Amino acid sequence: MTLKEFLSDWHNASPRLLVHTSGSTGKPKPLWVEKRRMLNSARITCDFLNLKPDDTALLCMPLDYIAGKMVVVRSIERQLQLLPVPPSGHPLSDDSLSALPSRPDEISFAAMVPLQVYNSLQVPQEHDRLRNIRHLIIGGGAIDDALAAALKDFPHAVWSTYGMTETLSHIALRRLNGGEASLWYRPFESVGVSLSPDGCLTIDAPLVCNHTLTTNDRAEIVRDADGITRFRILGRKDNVIDSGGIKIQAEEVEAMLKPHLSRPFAITSRPDPKFGETVVLVTEDENISETGRLCRNVLPKYWQPQEILHTGHIPMTETGKIARSLLRKQMSQ
Repeated sequence: MTLKEFLSDWHNASPRLLVHTSGSTGKPKPLWVEKRRMLNSARITCDFLNLKPDDTALLCMPLDYIAGKMVVVRSIERQLQLLPVPPSGHPLSDDSLSALPSRPDEISFAAMVPLQVYNSLQVPQEHDRLRNIRHLIIGGGAIDDALAAALKDFPHAVWSTYGMTETLSHIALRRLNGGEASLWYRPFESVGVSLSPDGCLTIDAPLVCNHTLTTNDRAEIVRDADGITRFRILGRKDNVIDSGGIKIQAEEVEAMLKPHLSRPFAITSRPDPKFGETVVLVTEDENISETGRLCRNVLPKYWQPQEILHTGHIPMTETGKIARSLLRKQMSQ
C-alpha cells in the first residue's frame, strides 16, 4: 500500500479501516478497525512521548500493517511532519533518505523493527543518525541482549513496544536505555492487564479495543511498591513444546542460544510417539555438528534439540518475526 492509498482510505466516509495481522503464527488475517480508536491510540502515544506539532516522524515501515499505518495516524493526530522513506532494512541510509524533499536536521520520532535497528547500528553514518532520533520505539519482534546492550548508552529514549494489530499498535512500553531500563513493560494508564487461567496476558484497553482481549502470550505480572503494574512476556502459548511432560518455551531456548549462534536459526518441534513432541533446531548454518556441540554446552539437558536441520532460509514475516507456521510446513516437506 502506498501513502496516497492509505490517506485516501483514511479520509473517505467510512468510520472503519481494513488492516491485516502480521502473519507470524499463520496466514495474515483481515481486521476492520475504527478510525476513532486509531486516533485514540495515536493520542496516547504522542502524549506519553510528549510529541508536539511540527515534530518530525519517520515512516519507514510498510503501510500494509498496523505499525506503519499508526505512524501516519500519529502524524495526523499530532500534526507531525511525516518523513516517508521506502521500507527497507536500512531506513537511515543515504539512499533511503534521498526519497525526502530535504534531509531533516533532526528526526523527532521513529518506529522500527529490530532488524532495521540492527542494520543501522552496523554502518557508522546510520549509527549516528539512529542515536540522534529523539524518540525511538522498536516493535514487531524480540530484542535480544546484544541489541539491547548496543542501545544502552543512546542519549535519547529508546523503547521496546508491546502490542498487536487488535490493540492498534502498542499498549505498553519498556525502556531499553538509561536509568529507567527494564525487562518489564509498563501499560499505558488507560490499559488494564491480568492473566487468564492458563497464564496468558489479558488486555482491557477500552480506548482502542471494544472487548477484553486474551492473548496467546504467556506472561508474568507484578505490582511495584509505588502501585504501578508491570508485566513481562515469557513466550507464546502456541510455542510451548511439551516433551515428555516438560514444557519448553521456544523463545526462551532461542534467547539462550542467541549469543552463541552466529547464523539465523529457530526452535520448533516435531510430533514424537514416545515424548509427544521433541525439540528441533532449524539453522542456516551448514555446520550441524558444531551447532549441536554448542547446544549441548549451553542448554539444559531437556531443552537440547533432538534434531538439527539445515535450511537455506529461515522464513520471516514482513515485520521481522519468525514465520513459525511456514517453518513447520517447510519441515514437513
